[in-house]
This record gives sequence, structure tokens and C-alpha cells, in this order.
Amino acid sequence: MRIVRTLLRWVLGLLLIWPFFDKLFGLGYTTAPEAAWTRGGSPTAGFLQFGSTGPFSQIYNSIGGTSVVDWLFMLCLLFVGMALILGIGLRIAAIAGGLLMLLMWSAVLPKEHNFFLMDEHLVYLLILQIIGFGFKREEQWAGLGKWWSNTWLVKKAPFLK
Repeated sequence: MRIVRTLLRWVLGLLLIWPFFDKLFGLGYTTAPEAAWTRGGSPTAGFLQFGSTGPFSQIYNSIGGTSVVDWLFMLCLLFVGMALILGIGLRIAAIAGGLLMLLMWSAVLPKEHNFFLMDEHLVYLLILQIIGFGFKREEQWAGLGKWWSNTWLVKKAPFLK
């Protein structure tokens, strides 16, 4: 079971790190090289301004492409992805990543072809909550979680586990 939980953590971490680098450098998969963040592009403008649907679309349309939203989105992808891969700060990663997934899910309501409003973002949210709050730290064997839990910073602020 440890192997399955670890693989799940790593895979979800890679699922978040990949779009970070694609949007940062424009690797040509979902982000064209000329639209890269390093070339002045916005990682949120296209989706939030043109891809958002449903009851919250006006809100998402208005904030898409703003510097604050771009920075928050990219930092969340980077830090949640790295936390999952390294096995550190999993509680905060679960909260931040869960919020990101909930927001991304709500940006495209109602779900096309799905009466139950379910999509992969809600599945990722559930997995993040299980990873962040469902595992005991002593069960963690692959990553830096045990070391992280024993640092002076986490001992002073245990919510950083």
C-alpha cells in the first residue's frame, strides 16, 4: 500500500509540475513558445478569459491575465507539485492544491456531458485531501517528509507538516 500511496503522490505532483514548466517556457504542448510566461505571456489569460463558462464566467473573465492571478496560479502549481514530489508540507499542499482544483472545476460549470458535475479536478482534490490528511507521517518512506517533520521550522509551526 505504501508504494501505491507514494506513486499516487508522485504522479499528482508531476501532473502539477508539468503545466508549470509548459506555461513558464512555452514548451509547445498547451502553451506555444511565443505565449510563454518568460516571454511576457500570461498563464491564465487564455483559459480564464475565453474558456470559462457558467455562472462564474464573468468573475473568471475579469481576473484572467492579471499579474496577481498569474503569480498565484504559477506558485501554486510549483509549490504544490514540489511538495507532493518531495513529500514535505503535505497538509498545506492539500489545502492550496485543493483550492486550486476547486477553482479550476468551478471555472467551467456546467460540465458538458456530465449530469453529476464531476471531472478530474474533483478527483485530484479528493486525492490531495487523502494525501495531505489521511496518511500518518511515520508511514512516509519515500521522500523528505520525516526529515521535514523534524526541522526546527516545523517543530515551531506544526501546521507546516
